[in-house]
Amino acid sequence: MINRVKEILIIFLGNLCVGAGVSLFVLPNNILTGGVAGVAVALEPIIPLDPVLVINVLTIGLYIVGAIVLGKEFAIKSFLSTIFYPMSVTGLAMIIQMLPQEIFIMPDWLAAIGSGVLIGLGLGLVFIVDASTGGLDIPALILSKYLKIKSGDAMAFVDGLVVLLGIFTYGFVPALIGIVSVFVMGQAINKTVLFNTQQAKNLLIISDQWQQIKTYLINTIDRGVTILEGQGGYTNEKRPVLMCVVSQKQLSKIESNIIHIDPCAFMVIHDVNQVQGEGFTFLNHERGGLENEEHAKRIS
Repeated sequence: MINRVKEILIIFLGNLCVGAGVSLFVLPNNILTGGVAGVAVALEPIIPLDPVLVINVLTIGLYIVGAIVLGKEFAIKSFLSTIFYPMSVTGLAMIIQMLPQEIFIMPDWLAAIGSGVLIGLGLGLVFIVDASTGGLDIPALILSKYLKIKSGDAMAFVDGLVVLLGIFTYGFVPALIGIVSVFVMGQAINKTVLFNTQQAKNLLIISDQWQQIKTYLINTIDRGVTILEGQGGYTNEKRPVLMCVVSQKQLSKIESNIIHIDPCAFMVIHDVNQVQGEGFTFLNHERGGLENEEHAKRIS
């Protein structure tokens, strides 16, 4: 029950951010950003309808598509967004209309960056709970699901198509401004989605002193070590390869100590965006690492 309430609050906050980005930056400055707001802006010169009305109609229509393709659970969570997002855009647009309009007029590049950050933040929050604000992030989530690409990159691709549409109605320069908004939005989505994950580093270590390094990692650093079988491509010599996942703040110290143990050690370091398991997401022992050395050996 608590998790469900938390998800609802995140969805509401995310939609509020997206609605604010659209109402404060996109509509007053006619920014060719992505999403249904970008479609509404791009179509306004040829379809004389209120952009807020176009946004609301597209949001509901694409929600139906998403419910069919992405499943029941997605439809339940996204139903809230289908209510919150139009309410946010409509409510904030009404408030803005009552204020002096010159407050919201700014250089196009500044409006593009502001809209990208705020909308990207909102979409990222909603994506964290596997929901949607409706609109064109639904096609983006479909691409992300079936093509296995980052949600932010998929969103940037779909929104890029919207910007291309804007070339035919506004011209090339406004479309370039729109690309800036789309790029910033994609980066903001990816950063927001990763905000709640456990970032770490994966080390692959090849060394003649592998036993001493393994002992150091297990006993001193309190991390499990997996021993992989490796074979040199040139010498055909078989030797163990140590694999160990460590937190980002531990990396510098570990590198220094491994080099101290073996100055000729060969290390490959990969970024890890999320880790599940002992020492990262499970309860730790009072020493601050794995519960005990025996368990470390077992999971390795």
